[in-house]
Amino acid sequence: MIFLDTCILINYSKDKIVLDFENNYCISSIVILEFKAGALNKRELKKINRILSQLKLIDMDQSIFNLSDNLMEKYSLSHGMGIYDSIIAATCLVYDLPLLTYNKKDFKYIDGLELIDDNFKKGTK
Repeated sequence: MIFLDTCILINYSKDKIVLDFENNYCISSIVILEFKAGALNKRELKKINRILSQLKLIDMDQSIFNLSDNLMEKYSLSHGMGIYDSIIAATCLVYDLPLLTYNKKDFKYIDGLELIDDNFKKGTK
């Protein structure tokens, strides 16, 4: 299973990349909230919901928030880590999932987090 960062879903929704849904992709509630926050109108929100319906939702629990807190403590000042990224990273670490993202710079300093950015085809759908 591969955890998708919000940036991947945004590019997919804009027809900039192709995702192979034969792969097992997953997200968490924080990615849903980030993705929906970018909707400009009801039509876009409907498209976002259609995309989200194809993905497995990973449960978030207290262990994820505890680890996220530790990551914020460790990296917010030194690397500018944000809340959403800390929750995404913690989720991947707790579930031992690779993270598919364009934004490697936001995560590359986190020990044990596997980053991938070439598991999809660039181009149009």
